[in-house]
Amino acid sequence: MGYVTKDQLERARQYDVLDYVLRYEADTVKRVGKSYRRKDDDSVEIDTWKWRCHKEGLRGRTALDYLTDVKGYTLVDAVCFLIGEQPQERSDSSNKAVPLKKVIPKAQPPPLSENKPPPLTLPQRNINNMRVIAYLQSREIDRDLILDCINRGSLYESTYYHNAVFLGKDENGKTRFAAMRGTTSSFKCDAEGSDKRYGFIIPPENPNSREVAVFEAPIDALSHQTMCLHGFIPPFDGWRLSLGGTSDMGLIQFLAQHPNVTHCLICTDNDEAGNRTAAKIAELPGITTGRSPSVLGNDWNNALEAMLKAGRTQNRAHTRALHERG
Repeated sequence: MGYVTKDQLERARQYDVLDYVLRYEADTVKRVGKSYRRKDDDSVEIDTWKWRCHKEGLRGRTALDYLTDVKGYTLVDAVCFLIGEQPQERSDSSNKAVPLKKVIPKAQPPPLSENKPPPLTLPQRNINNMRVIAYLQSREIDRDLILDCINRGSLYESTYYHNAVFLGKDENGKTRFAAMRGTTSSFKCDAEGSDKRYGFIIPPENPNSREVAVFEAPIDALSHQTMCLHGFIPPFDGWRLSLGGTSDMGLIQFLAQHPNVTHCLICTDNDEAGNRTAAKIAELPGITTGRSPSVLGNDWNNALEAMLKAGRTQNRAHTRALHERG
């Protein structure tokens, strides 16, 4: 039997359990409040970076834990499936397998190779993007930057609900991810079949840039770009990448596709989840990192709105003072 190396094990541990479930087992779970429950066993609760089996008293934080403890797969099978690699072959007695964890299988699990992600299902495009443009402008995003995304093919408006649809594409230009954001409500959802390894990207003017800034959401990336454009913060001529949440899968894939990028500016939200993600990214090998949380509020759009509101208030006060003098 083959074995897995410590490097393979560590990479498999980076896979978020909710990312795995929504990509490979979406039809087996249902949304209950802010988390998900298995349809066949609602004692299993799944959320971002954590899961819990209330009936068995088990809990864990990663997809790897979930596959071994809940689904009953061997560690070697689970690791190799998550990272898409084959197990190592033992060539001599010096090679040691990573010790297996004690698991409690419900039954003999089916081969992991049968787990197929559903195809990406994109919402139908609207005949225009007027509502999305108006909505993003109401969030203080610069209009020209919005149009750039539309013209580049990474943003459009859906037909029925007029959601903003932010797209992530692979190295061949094929759409692999779609994040939907309501323009008239707080609706947020990834399209079925989305692959979080391919996030929404704003490319730099210099395609050879060695820097990337990572955000949790496309609107935060556009807010940061707007703040740079209007001089609220120093200019940044690097890539901007939305992770589509707090998983670092998108960054790992981006770095694999852009080996010349050597520095990451971490712009995740200024809260517990964002800081936890920042700490994980700081440990990634091969790159230097810097933390740049939003100056005001929890995220970059909060900061942009606060700065523009403060500027308008200051302008009104200045105008009022001029009138009083006159």
